[in-house]
Amino acid sequence: MRGAKIVVESLLEEGVDVLFGYPGGAILHVYDELHQAAGRLRHVLVRHEQGAIHAAEGYAKSTGKVGVCLVTSGPGATNIITGLANAMMDSTPLVVITGQVPTNLIGNDAFQEADIVGITRPCTKYNYLVRDVAELAATIKEAFYLAKSGRPGPVLIDLPKDVTAMEHPFVYPESVEIPSYRPTIKGHPMQVKRAVDLLQETERCVLYIGGGVVSAGAEPEVAQLAERLNLPVTPTLMGLGAFPYDDDRCLGMLGMHGTYTANMAMAESELILNIGARFDDRVTGRVDRFARKAKIIHVDIDPTSLNKSVRCDVPIVGDAKTVATQLLAELDQRAARAPERHGWWQQLLDWRARFPLRYRDRQESIMPQRLMQELADITQGEDIVSTDVGQHQMWAAQYYPAKSGRLWLTSGGLGTMGYGLPAAIGAAIGNPERRVTCVTGDGSIQMCIQELATAVHEGANVKIVIFNNNYLGMVRQWQALFYSRRYSEVGMKYFPDFVKLAEAYGATGLRAEHPSELRSVLERGLATPGVVIMDIIVEKEANVYPMIPAGAAHYEIVLEPEEDQDHSPRELA
Repeated sequence: MRGAKIVVESLLEEGVDVLFGYPGGAILHVYDELHQAAGRLRHVLVRHEQGAIHAAEGYAKSTGKVGVCLVTSGPGATNIITGLANAMMDSTPLVVITGQVPTNLIGNDAFQEADIVGITRPCTKYNYLVRDVAELAATIKEAFYLAKSGRPGPVLIDLPKDVTAMEHPFVYPESVEIPSYRPTIKGHPMQVKRAVDLLQETERCVLYIGGGVVSAGAEPEVAQLAERLNLPVTPTLMGLGAFPYDDDRCLGMLGMHGTYTANMAMAESELILNIGARFDDRVTGRVDRFARKAKIIHVDIDPTSLNKSVRCDVPIVGDAKTVATQLLAELDQRAARAPERHGWWQQLLDWRARFPLRYRDRQESIMPQRLMQELADITQGEDIVSTDVGQHQMWAAQYYPAKSGRLWLTSGGLGTMGYGLPAAIGAAIGNPERRVTCVTGDGSIQMCIQELATAVHEGANVKIVIFNNNYLGMVRQWQALFYSRRYSEVGMKYFPDFVKLAEAYGATGLRAEHPSELRSVLERGLATPGVVIMDIIVEKEANVYPMIPAGAAHYEIVLEPEEDQDHSPRELA
């Protein structure tokens, strides 16, 4: 069969049921085969290639499967760079197939040619240029294996047009053997024993979890560890939902806009057990002042994450689920009882009582925090929620109680505006039995707003909640706090009428402008079939608190605006 059909048959062999893409000249042979494979493989036609890759990310994050994206050469390929970088930072398993000019034209500046292998080398886990049709099936097999094994990530296959036209017998490999790539799954037994020793003998411990727990499906084991060792738990932005929000042991999210209790617990702890997180700068603040009293146990599938930014005392390379199971087995072998940690819990409960998440509600305008609380109350954390990036993302992280990590989709490492809507579409297609709610801002939604057409065309059960404050909110907040309110190019004065825009795309549009309208609009919008935009006009200059200013230590926490402030940033004794 010709190379194009080998691509389609290989995807089917991998269990792929849907892919997201946009056609063009260099990839037309593959699209011809997709037409002939109708009914066996669903193709979702997006309106921009960036939408394709973000939709594949949303599909992958919400289902646990590998997301697949198909685009043409040149600008089609370069339009997916942001999504590749996003997937690389957030460990999302993708296989991306790009068309390329024929092999005899590569390097000649041919029409719609780009060196996509060179361009994407820094933002893919691995990439291929297939020059021989005989290597095509094996390459696809390898790509899927690389994307989902070890630390997941995006893998790109660049496919010249003449290779898709060449013919070759189709034999799909049964297995993959890459001698130079052998991810460590099981933690070293001696390191596991050392970790358990420290966890049993140290009073002030914190369990710090990240997206690696979600990727590995380690939520049950993490919950058991927290119970067996009586540990407080704090998730990162990417780890939200991996531990029950309403569990008494949950301290809430930590980091720049995390809870006071979570950040202070890290600052005052004597031992941190990190599973599947990477000590990013939004968590650590000033690294030289981070967790100065604590020893650190760090569990990560990626050995390059260990000792990268924060020194760890017990590094354990391995899969989060596997290592957590090993820790539990070691506790079983010792017949260990849960430490009481009375003094530590007393301190944590005191912080929680004195410094909860809070804001000043208003009678005349909708506070964004209240919007998020109402949404959480209506959905009870059962919706898949995708977010864009900005203030609304942080309010969602603070107030939305996601029931599992697969129900929480956000752009963490790269912070990509425009991610939310296409990711919601991908999640809706991968989970047709669930409602998907996209939480976005009036700035973010316009980054990929053309994907409304995709959502309507595909009949996606997507509800879009826009925090509309006429500003690029997070940038405005920083300009207010650190640039003496010199607002430079952050006003979104000439914005579209989102209700009319929704109707133009064939969706339903609703609006709430007053607190008295908020609940009814949300309830109606969430209950309306199909794609719905809820344009919520929120308080224009509301800020996200708590906040750790850039360059500050992680315990230098600003709790509320200066004019309302009861507590100044706390310096450790």
